[in-house]
Amino acid sequence: MDRAAMWELKDPAPVKLIIGILAANRQCLDEAVEAAGRRFGAVDLRSEEWPFDSTEYYRKQIGPRILRQFISIDDLIDPGLLGAIKLMTNALERRLAVQAALPLPRPVNLDPGCIEPSKLVLATTKNYSHRIYIGRRIWAEVTLVYDKGWKAMPYTYPDYRQECYFEFFDQVRERLAAQLKGPVRVRRRLGILGGLRV
Repeated sequence: MDRAAMWELKDPAPVKLIIGILAANRQCLDEAVEAAGRRFGAVDLRSEEWPFDSTEYYRKQIGPRILRQFISIDDLIDPGLLGAIKLMTNALERRLAVQAALPLPRPVNLDPGCIEPSKLVLATTKNYSHRIYIGRRIWAEVTLVYDKGWKAMPYTYPDYRQECYFEFFDQVRERLAAQLKGPVRVRRRLGILGGLRV
């Protein structure tokens, strides 16, 4: 065995960026999808809309009849960008809240994550025992693993255990596999964030 190969570092494989959206109404939802497309690139897949009723946690912030939808972005990304993307989605949330002019503190919630063949990872601003710090006050968790189908972890959010979500994540995973077979366009930088280039 080549001893030099033992210390060789490899670049991570590109992944598919997804964004989970919770919105107060359809207009807020559509504006969030449009804003995410402008910021991160063309939206290539968009899930159905579902009522979000697995928890009451967000009702005071988003409203009583919350809509859930997922999108994926066409360009693949370096998974090392996930923390910076979470900061950007937080900034988008604030802008969309001002735009919506609703009597709600947070009419849109954006949760970015990434899908690779073996798992779905979500970014979060909250630490917990199963989460790993990835810098810039952001943590990440493996929410689902893929082993002949999507498998939930003991801590996986209740709504992420739904079959309708799995069906959409399957579409994203298949799209990723198709993209990896051809010439791959991978975003490794995102532009300017808070005066820093990322």
